[in-house]
Amino acid sequence: MDSAVKVRGLAKRYADVHAVRGLDLEIAKGETFALLGPNGAGKSTTVEILEGHRDRDAGEVSVLGSDPRAPSRRWRSRLGIVPQTANDVAEVTVRETLMHFAGYYPAPADPDEIIERVGLGDKAGARVRKLSGGQRRRLDVALGLIGRPELLFLDEPTTGFDPEARRRFWELIKGLDDTTVLLTTHYLDEAEALADRVAVINGGRIVAEGDPRTLGGRATSKATVSWADGEEHTSTPTKTVAGLMRHYDGEIPELRVTRPTLEDVYLSLLEEES
Repeated sequence: MDSAVKVRGLAKRYADVHAVRGLDLEIAKGETFALLGPNGAGKSTTVEILEGHRDRDAGEVSVLGSDPRAPSRRWRSRLGIVPQTANDVAEVTVRETLMHFAGYYPAPADPDEIIERVGLGDKAGARVRKLSGGQRRRLDVALGLIGRPELLFLDEPTTGFDPEARRRFWELIKGLDDTTVLLTTHYLDEAEALADRVAVINGGRIVAEGDPRTLGGRATSKATVSWADGEEHTSTPTKTVAGLMRHYDGEIPELRVTRPTLEDVYLSLLEEES
């Protein structure tokens, strides 16, 4: 695998707290990878180490071919970072903010193009302090994209977005064909919509990793067939539905066929580790 991120035996401790315990991780170039886990699981510490913002106690780390422990200006210009919170530059406009940050990069994107892509075209001349929470979050995303990053870190990127804005953001991320994306989110539907692979971290360790459609045996788990008069858990839901059709001689009242969601699998993995 041609890796954008490669981690072996990563460890970080704060006094008596082991935030990260021998974590291994590999992310391919061009992949969208979601890191999932509860608060305090080690997600933020891991991401901050990868970004070069926090030192590690042990382990080997390579991000875009370099050790983030000794970041160069050129290496930082290849990253885009959308933090969970950001400080406002209150008295400048959206366009002025993007133009200012574009000057930090050797080959930035066009600020007006990025403003349109994140859905702030009608707010380009607005002062940042007058933006709503969701609009401010879109500006954060725009700042992460302005340098045409090879690797984009997204930390809870759609916090404060309404459903329509979230869908537009998802389409934007899906269109970043040449960009590796590392996403942390508490929205499991977001991880499923965007990620090629996901990893669940708990207690500073990866407890499961894989395609979100098959994580934790999800694809082969028993389906639940429910109807007005009953419910059945079965590995052959089509056969069960066929039997119900014969019984009801046609339409089955209140029929539903479901398999475990990514959220179901995620919660089950956390329960197993508790």
